[in-house]
Amino acid sequence: MKSFIAENRSAITVLLCFLTALFEGVDLQAAGVAAPHLLPLLKLSPAQAGQFFSASTLGLLIGAPLGGWLADRVGRKTMLIISIVVFGLFALATSLAYDFGSLVALRFATGVGLGGALPNMIALASENTRSERRGLAVGLMYCGMPLGGAVASAISLTGGANWKDVFYIGGGAPLLLAPVIALALTESMKAHQAPVARGPGLADLARTLFAEGRALRTLLLWAGFGFTLLVLYLLLNWLPSLLIGRGFSKPVAAMVQIAFNLGGVIGSIVVGWLIDGKRRGLVTAVSFISTIVFLLGLAVMPAEAAVAIAIGAALGVGIMSNQAILYAIAPWCYPMEVRGAGIGAAVAVGRLGSLMGPLVAGQLVGSGHSASQVLLNVAPILVVGAVAALVLTVRINRDAAAH
Repeated sequence: MKSFIAENRSAITVLLCFLTALFEGVDLQAAGVAAPHLLPLLKLSPAQAGQFFSASTLGLLIGAPLGGWLADRVGRKTMLIISIVVFGLFALATSLAYDFGSLVALRFATGVGLGGALPNMIALASENTRSERRGLAVGLMYCGMPLGGAVASAISLTGGANWKDVFYIGGGAPLLLAPVIALALTESMKAHQAPVARGPGLADLARTLFAEGRALRTLLLWAGFGFTLLVLYLLLNWLPSLLIGRGFSKPVAAMVQIAFNLGGVIGSIVVGWLIDGKRRGLVTAVSFISTIVFLLGLAVMPAEAAVAIAIGAALGVGIMSNQAILYAIAPWCYPMEVRGAGIGAAVAVGRLGSLMGPLVAGQLVGSGHSASQVLLNVAPILVVGAVAALVLTVRINRDAAAH
């Protein structure tokens, strides 16, 4: 068994990280799936509903940098298992929520675990794969998240489903996966080739991210994550409402969201394969430009279901490809001994963007903007993220060629 794992280290690592990402995708969209049944049951006000939706994101802001920093000190595998158990237990416990306070507390704790897992999945998939296949490995890992989102959206189509089902699946499955990871996943290959890095102390974290010529890379990575995740989470939270505002029925809006997530699965895999080639900058430019085009297309398209589903799928391909590109190049921005902390900080900054996205859409809708106007107004935000990602990719290519 040990020899089989050693011979297939990369494939096993990617598979286990993919499954973890799949369950993360379910949990990240669990609140939206449960909300129509849960909010009336607990008699939550609109303000309380907003806090319920934001609670896990706030947990992610803490969990991502903390999980990355701890992984540099205790090991990525150990921290991944701890994070999986944390988000699995608290996601499962969300089914027992009995009032607003318990609901928000459980979602916040779930978010801490979700945040702790993500930077370690990225690092493990990258470090356990040959350099010429790292982008594909991270893309295959990351495609689990939109696929999990599609699973959550599919649950929402079963109108009579118990609202607890999504938490049973999103919480119970990771707890079953944790012991498999403990047995089958190996630590990073590089960790076996050198003494285990202790990683930076908290007081040294700023120097870790900005010293030794890493300042520009860090700022560009943060800008790329922040602005692309702002648009992504705006769409994840508001796409059905915006489509309904354009005259589509609720079932059609749900089908568009499923197509959006499934498109993201395809995009993550394809761009992960392409990003390993010599034309990394071209791939990044095409991915972001096509996303902007499809976002504008969604704003001006005719109100026809088939067109909406097609454009929704294409937009999912593009915007998830953008995110997969950032996840794929993030490990290149930092040396191994500080990689967990670096990726964790970038993920946390990205979650600030994801927190702002729904708020931006809410402000635009509240000020009287139509669904089309909302989509047109967020396109420039994605342009800023595109510029940051492209400049970062070009710099990484240049530095790689120099070495």
